[in-house]
Amino acid sequence: MLIVAGTLYVDPAERDDYLATCAEIVRQARQAPGCLDFSISADLIEPARINVYERWESDEHLMEFRGSGPEPEQQVALVGAEVHKFLIGAVESP
Repeated sequence: MLIVAGTLYVDPAERDDYLATCAEIVRQARQAPGCLDFSISADLIEPARINVYERWESDEHLMEFRGSGPEPEQQVALVGAEVHKFLIGAVESP
């Protein structure tokens, strides 16, 4: 299993519009083979920040879904990003 998590930054005045363009991507991801969870959401404190969380069964499933990456319009809207892939060796309940 792997987790992709991090933050994206956009102009605060454009954040709601940016997130609206992500709704279909979230729908598609959640229906994709191997997707266990997928979320893109506004941060509650920082007006420019968007939180990203994805959980996948395998890297192959992730890459199959991801394809070429974000749409050009979405890429242009980003003023910063820090997203990482975490490989998970074991999972336990708290």
